[in-house]
Amino acid sequence: MTLHFDRAEFEERQRRARAALAEAGLDGLLIFRQESMYYLTGYDTFGYCFFQCLYLGADGVLALLTRAPDLRQAEQTSIIDDIRIWRDDDNADPAGDLRRMLADLGCQGKRLGVEYEAAGLTAANGKRLEAALSDWCKLRDASDLVNELRVVKGAAELSYVRRAAELADQALDLAVRMARPGAFEGDILAAMQGAVFRGGGDYPGNAFIIGSGPGALLCRYHAGRRQLSAQDQLTLEFAGSYRHYHACLMRTLLIGEADPAHVEMHAICHEALEACIDQLRPGRTAGEVFTAHADVLDRSGFGDHRLNACGYSLGATYPPVWMDRPMFFADSPFVLAAGMVFFLHIILMDSPNERAMTLGTTVEITDGGPSLLSRAPLDLVVNG
Repeated sequence: MTLHFDRAEFEERQRRARAALAEAGLDGLLIFRQESMYYLTGYDTFGYCFFQCLYLGADGVLALLTRAPDLRQAEQTSIIDDIRIWRDDDNADPAGDLRRMLADLGCQGKRLGVEYEAAGLTAANGKRLEAALSDWCKLRDASDLVNELRVVKGAAELSYVRRAAELADQALDLAVRMARPGAFEGDILAAMQGAVFRGGGDYPGNAFIIGSGPGALLCRYHAGRRQLSAQDQLTLEFAGSYRHYHACLMRTLLIGEADPAHVEMHAICHEALEACIDQLRPGRTAGEVFTAHADVLDRSGFGDHRLNACGYSLGATYPPVWMDRPMFFADSPFVLAAGMVFFLHIILMDSPNERAMTLGTTVEITDGGPSLLSRAPLDLVVNG
């Protein structure tokens, strides 16, 4: 069996989830987010792209419905004992199979929460779920119930986040060394991801973002690699991932001579990042972090080139993204607390002049304030 946490920790997480169910007036939870399954039981798979559901009862009952390829996956990576399989065929009805499993567990007429906001529950499967259950039990959206528990990390989780940060630093070291005129983006990308794998890490929740030239202004991965020019810009947004826990970094590196406009943009990004970091203290709100970001960029005259969010929570996440809730955006009332981990990113994209500048790092909130997890300096990198 491959478990990354003690059984006692899983049991405590389930206890807190059951307490949240009781507080919400729910008898059980239908879990479709792979992150929630991993958090509560250790279950580790990408089989969530098909229909699967983990049921957690307020009484402690735990049962998984999944496909045959994930039977041994669940047996070897989780503490789930009750594993049931729905069969692939032209008449497959996993939602109906779920109803039959829930009937065995005495759920008819009960009040069940549903993780509707989940990559593992498509709109089509959501309709099938409601067709099978809505006249049989009472369903209520409980998408954030487990996520609100996950946002504060325990000691064992934080040790994995810190290892992920070390791997991210190693990846950045290689990128800085390799980002020279004539370098091939594919070689840089391979070296960075290879550093994570060599350090015992995992695939990240989404692809590393790499772009040079005009592509440096893109905030998403895109297909197609190019060689760096004698005068160029290279934007990198990536994560170290260890036991699925993430630590992210973001940089725009300059190749050739530094354009004075780029230098100014970096100075503004650095000022904004430091202002945001200073807000990462217990009792502050996510909205206050965003305000610190916006105030610096707007006052500097770069307001038209910034984004409407400046970061988000990090944790153990699965594709399609490593982003987790909450996010930093205007007026968010979410209250920060010790044990939370956030990726802060300052992004300026000057499309008319095709100039990009970004600066991002991962920060842990402690009782004493913010703690940067990366050793990487925030200085502007210029490689001739």
